Amino acid sequence: MLEKEEIFSKVLRAGRRTYFFDVRATKADDYYITITESKKFTEEDGSFHFKKHKIYLYKEDFTAFTEILEEMTSYVLNHKGEEVISERHQKDFKKEYATERVSAEDSVPGISSFTDIDFDDI
Repeated sequence: MLEKEEIFSKVLRAGRRTYFFDVRATKADDYYITITESKKFTEEDGSFHFKKHKIYLYKEDFTAFTEILEEMTSYVLNHKGEEVISERHQKDFKKEYATERVSAEDSVPGISSFTDIDFDDI
């Protein structure tokens, strides 16, 4: 099925991802929005391909969608701020690993002790 021509479009380029926001028309000539994420993947031989994911958003869902999106983005920004914290975006990013060891008694129910062995013992 061919989609109708875009009536209004915006593009957001974000690294390997590109987001396309398009207003389209239904057969009844009512409008809806499509949001497409296109992500570029490069193969070892230098060739590349794109994976696309699309969301169709209809007018009857605009208000609820907008409210939830606003709530979710506010939650993230209020709890983590606008600074990007990830391995991909920061070359010097190091994960924090727990320094405490969990005993077998704490991690597996019914185990009361654990014997540490060395492979040289086998």
